[in-house]
Amino acid sequence: TNPGFVVRITQAGLDYAQQQGIAILEKELAQLKLPNISGKSGELHYSLSRLHIPSFHLPHSRITPISNVGLQVSISNASVELDGDCWVKFLFIKGPGSFDLKVENISIKFILRLGSDTSGKPTISTSDCSARASKVGLHFSGKLAWVRGCDPAAPAQLCGLSVPQVCDNVAKSVHNELQTYIQTLPVTARIDDKIGINYTLVAPPRPTAQSLDADLKGEFCSLVHRSPVPFSPLPLAFPSDHERMVYFGASSYFFNT
Repeated sequence: TNPGFVVRITQAGLDYAQQQGIAILEKELAQLKLPNISGKSGELHYSLSRLHIPSFHLPHSRITPISNVGLQVSISNASVELDGDCWVKFLFIKGPGSFDLKVENISIKFILRLGSDTSGKPTISTSDCSARASKVGLHFSGKLAWVRGCDPAAPAQLCGLSVPQVCDNVAKSVHNELQTYIQTLPVTARIDDKIGINYTLVAPPRPTAQSLDADLKGEFCSLVHRSPVPFSPLPLAFPSDHERMVYFGASSYFFNT
């Protein structure tokens, strides 16, 4: 079915959204409360508490539309610091201390694939994820001060936290957080108790080399007695322009409904 509404978000719009998103992310991470970690690594028993992220930097990040694929999210030269208290038991060594972990030169790249379900709501998933970090520094004070870097005695949950689990965590966050949030978004805008505007997707969002385009139903509808509109929408084409951040179009079908 042809759309009554069309929406286009260009690279300039994605750049703006990325800038605002990074600012919010860095602010929220500074206030994030991390759960305690405990476990065993060989002869080492440990418990980590009062975990805190004093520093998190994403100096280079970008969201780029890839034609017929999705949105590519790339992060480079990022760094993160984590510190907290620890309690350790290693052979005859036993007692409290503290630690700090710094991961630098982090690079992450993954694809966000966009689609739509049978109800016309958007869907999102990840693919083609890669992550690496070229420098990981782990230091303890107290009873475990002799551990330096990420040697075999260091807790694997700290040293392994830096890279191998990143893609798994990205996929889980997108599925559990972003996809769950998207499914709660309404697809009908209420005007009053009887009338609304239906803006469900009539097709999956289309990424191109320069933008992300979406075709929406775009029709007035009764919230009391749903019935099909007795005429069909005409084709509605996007403009060729990509200079603005966002484009929005409505066809005569929308007004006629």
